[in-house]
Amino acid sequence: MARRAKGFVSSNREKAMLAKPYSLAVRAVIRNEHGHCLLLRRANACKRFVGRWELPGGKMDPGETFDAALRREVTEETGLSVEVLGVAGAFGFEMEKVRVATLCMETAVIGGTFALSEEHDKHAWIPMAQLLDYDLTDGWSDLARSWAARG
Repeated sequence: MARRAKGFVSSNREKAMLAKPYSLAVRAVIRNEHGHCLLLRRANACKRFVGRWELPGGKMDPGETFDAALRREVTEETGLSVEVLGVAGAFGFEMEKVRVATLCMETAVIGGTFALSEEHDKHAWIPMAQLLDYDLTDGWSDLARSWAARG
């Protein structure tokens, strides 16, 4: 296998990829007593992914740890307080100006009263095997497929 010289970029696509910074996002896998996963549908007020389904979560603020960001985002979007239990998976996708690396964490609800934020207009508790029946936001179909296969 031929090796590329250090720092050598061979295509315009690679140059564009290197120019895009990475952004880190976090998502919560929240399950109810039946093992169903909470999905939220993006509202018309959103700039991107309107009408598509996602896990609660979002971008991290500068200097914020991923677990603090996850707890903050979940509370902002759902009114719930969660405890972070462990890593559920990760995925990445590209947007116009940034590449997004997303860390998904298993969580448990420890408090709060459920209420949707203005970012979302609907929610659903979905059996893991049915995740792919929904129009999911970019990037996490492969991860959802692996979760669905495990049930």
